[in-house]
Amino acid sequence: MRVLLPLPLADAYDYSVPEGMEVTAGHFVVVPLGRRETLGVVWGEGSGEVAEAKLRDIVGILPALPMAEPLRRFVDWVSAYTLAPPGAVLRMAMSAPSALEAPKTELVYRPVAAASDDTLKMTAARRRVLEQLKEGPALSAAELAHLAGVGTSVIKTMTSAGLLEAVERVVRRRFPQPDGTREGHTLSPDQKVAADSLVEKVKAHAFSATLLDGVPGSGKTEVYFEAIAAALAIGRQALVLLPEIALTAQWLRRFEDRFGAAPAAWHSGLTSLERRETWRGIAEGRVGVVVGARSALFLPFADLGLIVVDEEHDGSFKQDDGVSYNARDMAVVRARLMAAPIVLASATPSLETVANVAAGRYGSQHLPARPGERRLATMAAIDLRREPPDRGRWLAPRVVKAMGEVLAAGEQTLLFLNRRGYAPFTLCRGCGRGLECPQCSAWLVEHRFRRTLVCHHCGYSEPPARSCKHCGAVDQFVACGPGVERLAEEALELFPEARTELFTSDSLMNRNAASEAIDRMEKGEIDILIGTQMAAKGHHFPKLTLVVVVDADLGLNGGDLRAAERTFQLLYQVAGRAGREDRPGRALIQTHMPEHPVMQALVSADRDRFVSAELADRAVAKMPPYGRLASLIISGPDAAAVDNVCAAIARHAPHQTGLSVLGPSPAPLALLRGRHRRRFLLKAPRDVAVQPLLRSWLAQIGLPGSVRLQIDVDPYSFM
Repeated sequence: MRVLLPLPLADAYDYSVPEGMEVTAGHFVVVPLGRRETLGVVWGEGSGEVAEAKLRDIVGILPALPMAEPLRRFVDWVSAYTLAPPGAVLRMAMSAPSALEAPKTELVYRPVAAASDDTLKMTAARRRVLEQLKEGPALSAAELAHLAGVGTSVIKTMTSAGLLEAVERVVRRRFPQPDGTREGHTLSPDQKVAADSLVEKVKAHAFSATLLDGVPGSGKTEVYFEAIAAALAIGRQALVLLPEIALTAQWLRRFEDRFGAAPAAWHSGLTSLERRETWRGIAEGRVGVVVGARSALFLPFADLGLIVVDEEHDGSFKQDDGVSYNARDMAVVRARLMAAPIVLASATPSLETVANVAAGRYGSQHLPARPGERRLATMAAIDLRREPPDRGRWLAPRVVKAMGEVLAAGEQTLLFLNRRGYAPFTLCRGCGRGLECPQCSAWLVEHRFRRTLVCHHCGYSEPPARSCKHCGAVDQFVACGPGVERLAEEALELFPEARTELFTSDSLMNRNAASEAIDRMEKGEIDILIGTQMAAKGHHFPKLTLVVVVDADLGLNGGDLRAAERTFQLLYQVAGRAGREDRPGRALIQTHMPEHPVMQALVSADRDRFVSAELADRAVAKMPPYGRLASLIISGPDAAAVDNVCAAIARHAPHQTGLSVLGPSPAPLALLRGRHRRRFLLKAPRDVAVQPLLRSWLAQIGLPGSVRLQIDVDPYSFM
């Protein structure tokens, strides 16, 4: 039998099956590998390329449900598309190895039917114990003693006397079961049309892909909740992927209000015990709904009937390390393999999704307005060339005036700047040199509140120094540009009576801290919230009426293919946080380029015109979604070795009509974590499969042990 191991190996290995062992595809097994034993999955019949005498035996079968055929096909599909070793993809589908072991057991107690009061001494304590077991399930000694108000010694004595018998029971976590029959919120006519369409697709038990396109606050969540209810009603499971699983407190509360129970969560913050129990619960069909980060896509669903990708445009669905894949796109593949519908929800859909709708590959449901009388926030651009902030400040006078009005009205302001720390870089006045990371070609960012300098790419940190290591000048460092900490400092100086709080990954170190901050904002205990893109994603703050984008031009620099698209999405989303209840909202956008198409589209609230223009530009340039890209990143500790590999790759580059290969060139982050980096970019027509090209191209290249080659099909980051 072929056994695939969760290791970055090129293929599965052949093993023999010992006599008396019955093994089929999908079984989790223990196999020898060198001098050790490892876990694997039976992938099918052996290749026959290894002589039977040389094959090593499978050691044993693990007591877990076999990996279902659709999930095995999904692993193969992701591997073939991303050109990642199949074992590296399998590792993501085996992310809870302890779940494959035999489940723990416990002793529970039940009454002996033949026991009689006439032959056995019956005390009041014993009667209470038997009363607890009269119509209920068997219980552990601790549970039974607690309910009956007795000591555990009573339970043991009753067992010895023949009143109770002990039986072994598998310990299983009891997952709360969301109720799909509960009534949801009353839907608006637009919401009802969209929800009915999605419900029909769930009931059809067939693949479909639908874009749920609605303005911020239009109730997209309530609409796809109806689809989840339909899946639960027919006994199928549902998966909801969210971009920021650590910030889902509001979403979880809304879900529990709607369905009477919380869904199972899947993210990196779970303990090993939680991962084991959740993984097994999903595989055994005991978990109805899972909400998770992108890794949840590889869970072993018993009967997946619906996938929802919320905020489908969000860049955090793209994984760049290890296996490079886009969870949004791979979710569509998994839905197809499971014969399940998928819903892609967003107020600012990705251009790829818009193009798929236009081509008829995806359906679409549109929510053009917020329910009731609520209106979208009005947007205005502040030209910083004409209305500059006061010297030493970062907020324009019009912004300061608006903040004062909002504060006086008892409402809330969000200051948005997608830049962590106090200042993006620090210069020495003596020599003009900046403080750089020793491991990356990046500035060290000052975090003044924590008194440290940090590289946001590799995590290197050092304490602030008084003297410059280049010229020796003392106390000549100057912070350049604003970060959120500097904004918080300015807000406190301008409005000392206001309650201000930072909302960043540095200030909120875990899920509980984030949830508590969201609660304070909801309750009106914060007047001015200063946040990064964490504050732009899906939050609903009833008293938030003013959003200020401090540096709207920040994402437009660098020549990134998706710079305009991403900037528009981010700013449109963050502006959508304002005025979500009965109070009108407004967004003020500080920019040095009010004439830029992104700023014009935001101010005019004409999203569709911007999308059409951006798609037209992509079509002319034959860029995604009208062309294909693949990126090669070559890295190593020795720059000369990296350059030698790049020269070999360039010599063997494919030549084909319509195909172009750009590079090698130093990556924008030419040094990252001590590794020198170079990039190639392969550009191909839409109808060309790039995977066979890449496979044959790179098969000709030998890599020294110190040099790594990473392939990124459909790259999102060009760093």
